[in-house]
Amino acid sequence: MKKSLLTFAFLLLVSSPAYADITIGLVAPFTGPVALGGEQIKRGAEQAVADINAQGGINGEKLVLYPADDACDPKQGVSAANKIVSAGIKYVTGFYCSSSTIPASKVYMEEGVFMVASGASNPRLTDEAKDYVFRCYGRDDQQGGSIASYLVKHYGNKRIALINDKSTWGVGIEEAIQENLHKANVKEVLYDSYTTGERDYSSIVAKLKQLNVDVVFLAGFPTEVGLIVRQLHEQGAHIQVMGGDALTNDQFWSIAGSTAEGTLMAFTADPSKSKDAASVVTNFRKAGIDPAGITLYAYAAVQTVAEAIRRGGKNDPLKAAIAIRQTPVKTILGNLTYDDKGDVPGIHFAMYRWHDGKYAEVAE
Repeated sequence: MKKSLLTFAFLLLVSSPAYADITIGLVAPFTGPVALGGEQIKRGAEQAVADINAQGGINGEKLVLYPADDACDPKQGVSAANKIVSAGIKYVTGFYCSSSTIPASKVYMEEGVFMVASGASNPRLTDEAKDYVFRCYGRDDQQGGSIASYLVKHYGNKRIALINDKSTWGVGIEEAIQENLHKANVKEVLYDSYTTGERDYSSIVAKLKQLNVDVVFLAGFPTEVGLIVRQLHEQGAHIQVMGGDALTNDQFWSIAGSTAEGTLMAFTADPSKSKDAASVVTNFRKAGIDPAGITLYAYAAVQTVAEAIRRGGKNDPLKAAIAIRQTPVKTILGNLTYDDKGDVPGIHFAMYRWHDGKYAEVAE
């Protein structure tokens, strides 16, 4: 009797499906000067995983995030990629800075790891990639074209300056703006750069004042742009400042304070207004979290990874990558169609204005 019971128990054990967690890598700058961008990614990804798991996970298996800090640094980005690979992880998401994500993507491609970036907007990421690399956010050539169109429309006969922080993102977006301005026969009066990590940008301010610049596009991250804006104000330079999507967090206002009032900033059409995101946005706000910046893109990136696993299996990233390109993915940002490069075509960028510590879309 005991033997038959043991035999039954054994057969029940081996015939029942064995469930285990599915681990997804989460790479972002959790430390360093743009850690607030990493915090947006962390919040979006964690909420997406929690919601997917609450709905039963993937075929009964729960998702678990495995964090790795790239600190927005190229070398650390590669180290984070090697950490993901060494852990045997086949799917990874996150990614904020192009400078750290592009070299890391080479590791993922070589090792056959499926990746979806929720930021990292430089075109090189997907232009130089194949098979495993995806991005649910817009590209800098899309953003740069939108910014240039705004400048031509509102400042076409004014004195325009373009200044970047020498980063992969900063140079890339500024080159896209410049190219589109020149196509419209609009020429900037100054194209320059600055060094990150400094505290005194009076030389930049002096150049802008000397050239009687009307509007300056500062392609940089919140700390430096905030300092430059504050120093422009302190030196009595009445110049309209514009920035890119890197300014979509409170760090910019905390540094520049009220001198940031009226600063313009490019970002995608407000993702929080997507009808598919309504319940998620409500839950974020109930928890006291503003799903600003790329928070919702990080959520959608996890949704893409989850759907890739459903379609291709947790151990076959290549099959998953092929399947994701074939059929749109349902996300809180709507149905995302990934092209051959791994990008989502047609993402629209809009202009926003900072006012009283918050930013809101402005009519063009």
